[in-house]
Amino acid sequence: MHCPYCRGTDTRVLDSRVSDDGGSIRRRRTCSSCAKRFTTVEQMQLSVLKRSGATEPFTREKAIAGVRKACKGRPVTADQLACLGQAVEDALRLSGAAEIPAHEVGLAILGPLRELDEVAYLRFASVYRAFESADDFEAEIAMLRDRRLVEEGAPCPSRDPATPQPAPTG
Repeated sequence: MHCPYCRGTDTRVLDSRVSDDGGSIRRRRTCSSCAKRFTTVEQMQLSVLKRSGATEPFTREKAIAGVRKACKGRPVTADQLACLGQAVEDALRLSGAAEIPAHEVGLAILGPLRELDEVAYLRFASVYRAFESADDFEAEIAMLRDRRLVEEGAPCPSRDPATPQPAPTG
C-alpha cells in the first residue's frame, strides 16, 4: 500500500472494521515515512466467467447498460436503474462466490427488472432466454399474470384445480 501523501510503501494498519453490509473492510492506516494517516476500503472483486471461458471484472455499469436498452421508451428513471444495478451486485456478492458465470448475472437481473417494469422485463427476457416464437412470449406473460394474482392473494387460474382447464390435445 502506497501512502497517498508521500508515496512511501511502509504503512501500518491502525484499525480494521467490516462495513455494515459485510461487503468491504475499512482500514485506518499510518505512513511510517511522513506519519500521516489515511483510510483504505477493501472490497471483494467479483469476476464474471464468460461463455468463452474468459473472465472479466463485474461492472455494475455494464449490467445497467443491458437493462437500459430493454427500458428504452419506458417510464424508468436513471435512479431506478442505479438501484437495480445495486440490487444485482448485492445479490451476486451474497452468493459468496468470487467468480460468477455470466448466465447467473442475467438471472440476477430478471427478478428486480420484473418488479421494476414488466414490459422491460419481457424485452430483456426475450433476448436473455432466446425466445423463438410468440408462444414463448405468451407463456411468459401468463407467468407474469399468475404471479400478479398470487401477490394480490387471488388463486392462480393456471394452478387452481377448481378452474376448468382446456382438454389436452394430441
